[in-house]
Amino acid sequence: MYTALTNAIRVSVEPSYLEDQSEPDESHFVWAYHITIENLGAETVQLRSRYWRITNASGQVQEVRGAGVVGEQPILEPGESFEYTSGTPLSTASGIMVGSYRMETADGDEFDIAIPAFSLDSPHEARRLH
Repeated sequence: MYTALTNAIRVSVEPSYLEDQSEPDESHFVWAYHITIENLGAETVQLRSRYWRITNASGQVQEVRGAGVVGEQPILEPGESFEYTSGTPLSTASGIMVGSYRMETADGDEFDIAIPAFSLDSPHEARRLH
């Protein structure tokens, strides 16, 4: 599990390789990632948008921006959490993802919170020690 804490909001990520949706012989590898967003602060916040930077093992970068997550813009009262699962395909057997969420307070103030960098690993990637 990967975790980041920004402005009293904790984001935890648990990635998993989806063997049944991947086709290694065709350079198609798929991962799911389960995210939990917890409001540990005293202020109500709403998740407005997301930004992802996805890098495959060849160094190719894809950036993704969009409103909300999985079609929602959840409001988190103090002490509340929101969970969702999404996924990403890559053309290589490993990669890394990192990003941020744009949050908004009830007063209309906006700020970004970190999504921790997390590794996308498959059993098809040869392990090397450096």
